[in-house]
Amino acid sequence: MSPQRLSSVRSEFVKRVSEPDLNQLLDELFQDGIINTEEMETAKTKSRADRAREVIDMVLKKGTQASSSLIAHLHELDPHLYQTLNL
Repeated sequence: MSPQRLSSVRSEFVKRVSEPDLNQLLDELFQDGIINTEEMETAKTKSRADRAREVIDMVLKKGTQASSSLIAHLHELDPHLYQTLNL
């Protein structure tokens, strides 16, 4: 999945992703080695919306593999949101 596709749903992702899903996405991205401890800790100190922005922006900067990983984890965690975003 291209970063452009993920970028195109950024505002809806920020509006709709739940706090528990967001925390789980952070954990999954950390486990995958896409984000490091510092990035994860920094994101966890922010409000839900700011955390969502931080997560999607970090992933977008890291390219196609990171974007695909986020999308795959979102599909597992929240199939409804995945479908709503038309990913």
